[in-house]
Amino acid sequence: MIGFFSSRKRFSDLTEQEVLALAISSEEDDARIYRGFAERLREEFPGTAQMFEEMAVEEDAHRRRLIERHQARFGEVIPLIRREHVSGYYARRPVWLAENLPLDKMRELAADMERQAEQFYRTAASRTQDAETRKLLGDLAAAEAGHEKKAGALEERHLDGETREEEDLSAHRQFVLTWVQPGLAGLMDGSVSTLAPIFATAFATQDPWTTFLVGLAASVGAGISMGFTEAASDDGQLSGRGSPWKRGVASGVMTTLGGLGHALPYLIPHFWTATVIALIVVFVELWAIAWIQNRYMDTPFFRAALQVVLGGALVLGAGILIGGG
Repeated sequence: MIGFFSSRKRFSDLTEQEVLALAISSEEDDARIYRGFAERLREEFPGTAQMFEEMAVEEDAHRRRLIERHQARFGEVIPLIRREHVSGYYARRPVWLAENLPLDKMRELAADMERQAEQFYRTAASRTQDAETRKLLGDLAAAEAGHEKKAGALEERHLDGETREEEDLSAHRQFVLTWVQPGLAGLMDGSVSTLAPIFATAFATQDPWTTFLVGLAASVGAGISMGFTEAASDDGQLSGRGSPWKRGVASGVMTTLGGLGHALPYLIPHFWTATVIALIVVFVELWAIAWIQNRYMDTPFFRAALQVVLGGALVLGAGILIGGG
């Protein structure tokens, strides 16, 4: 690892040829990122996809100008130098990670990319002695500065108010279907289904540690079961609910957290203190579920509260009765 970092050059040590080569590879990478965005969004968000496609065309034009300048100054052979070869140079999010960003975050990332590129060209131009190269780098800095405005113009052209509203609504709907809905189902299952075994064990044994172990086992087991069930039940192709592994992770993690919420207080060695805190946690959990249903599922709050709190109270009461009997 030490050898790798010591082999990276500082930006201030790059030659003019290396600066041009770095700019060429950077423009190529940015064009690929924009086209990756466009390809991913083309079916669901055609307006934004067209905007990113046109931004990629702009980056291609910059790359061609840089290559022409390199040919004029240094010939046909362009050194292989990329962002990761330069210490302190701005990084780009890997495309396979960026593609998983929500729609609004993609737009924000594009604006950040243009600002970083502008700063790079301004710094490079200030260090260049050749007049023509300095002029080119300065022009590209101005172009990148104008890209944010151009991106706004492209949004106006391809994303009128109705189109953008429809795309944002579709993105929100996809977020709800992929993350919120399975996560909420998991939270409800984990919070409610573990009430009976945890409180039955608590009142039957009055041993906080045993209660905690039962709660931990019930929560983890329910999380694994819910996660695999959600992932295996629907591949998302026909239903449009998104990636099965994302839904499985959301459901499994939230199921486990829902159960652990009222199991963790039993790490406190005093039984009644732990039980009172656990009951308070249950109350908070159930109201939080009702709020999420109201916020993301458009369920009237009092109806959601009645359903969740009443159901949870019945399960809790059953657990206490069974354990106390």
